[in-house]
Amino acid sequence: MSILVTGGAGFIGSNFVLDWLAHHNEPVVTLDKLTYAGNLDNLASLQDDPRHDFVQGDIADQDAMLRLLQAHQPRALINFAAETHVDRSIADPGSFVQANIVGTFHLLEAARHYWTALDGSAKTDFRFLHVSTDEVYGSLAAGDPPFTEQTCYAPNSPYSASKAASDHLVRAYHQTYGLPVLTSNCSNNYGPLQFPEKLIPLVIHNAFAGKPLPIYGDGLQRRDWLYVGDHCDAIRRMLEAGVPGATYNVGGWNERTNLEVVHGLCTLLDELSPRADGHSYATQIVHVTDRPGHDRRYAVDATLLQRELGWIPAETFDSGIRKTVRWYLDHPQWVARITSGAYRQPPAGCAQAETA
Repeated sequence: MSILVTGGAGFIGSNFVLDWLAHHNEPVVTLDKLTYAGNLDNLASLQDDPRHDFVQGDIADQDAMLRLLQAHQPRALINFAAETHVDRSIADPGSFVQANIVGTFHLLEAARHYWTALDGSAKTDFRFLHVSTDEVYGSLAAGDPPFTEQTCYAPNSPYSASKAASDHLVRAYHQTYGLPVLTSNCSNNYGPLQFPEKLIPLVIHNAFAGKPLPIYGDGLQRRDWLYVGDHCDAIRRMLEAGVPGATYNVGGWNERTNLEVVHGLCTLLDELSPRADGHSYATQIVHVTDRPGHDRRYAVDATLLQRELGWIPAETFDSGIRKTVRWYLDHPQWVARITSGAYRQPPAGCAQAETA
């Protein structure tokens, strides 16, 4: 028995792989294309773990994906592989269409052919879990209720549109072919190992580097923040007991404006690692021109996941953000390898195992 994790060298994927092997002895095959956001440093602690195999490959390579499935015979495939940064999708929408739509299509095709050839309980028990985002639902007004699984899709960026399309493909493969799929739509994740182009790690890195802490527009855009460890726990629970064909929203019940998040980070950094000159990191905050089509508010109702599968987040925003800041303070070498570009080369003793 094993599971296959695609996009497993990225932020959420690598946290999931590490979390899985901390809770299970079941082997993991991790696949990642190793684009700019794929980082083998994230998996360095598993280099000598016999339960883990790393494979460099692209989910859009359907033949390679089918060979990988047939070789390892996983009982589940968890798909984290995606381009995810909204700003990058505005600058280069084509790469998001290729990775998130075309890639998901080819991965589904490989999974369908693999699953169709299975027999007995192996076929019945197989799961294809597709990890998506709350951004597919669009933007909420200030007084609107949070997104539920019945909220109509209304994506507003090339990123969210490409993820919405991938969600529809996953649903169609269940409805048309019977492929036993699960879809999760999660809120904004934060935590260890997040690439420093996203708000929280960017603020932490820029604060220590003496750089401006940029906030788009007035900073009053609201997000529901989900600690990545809680997200991993929710995915494990979905694999255990999720109903094939179902979609589950995963949220942290932690709405904050971007301005609140940045000011809170500055206060925490002032406490844990004060500036040498005695000033607050908040003096580095600058407001920059808002990005096009910036969604004003996301909020996720995770009641279904709680009611049907018994999942609730363990972390509040205050506890999760303290753990996150502490991790970045304790791992300066990880951050340094990102900012220097050295992470694009495998760390010492962490060569890739094979290529799909």
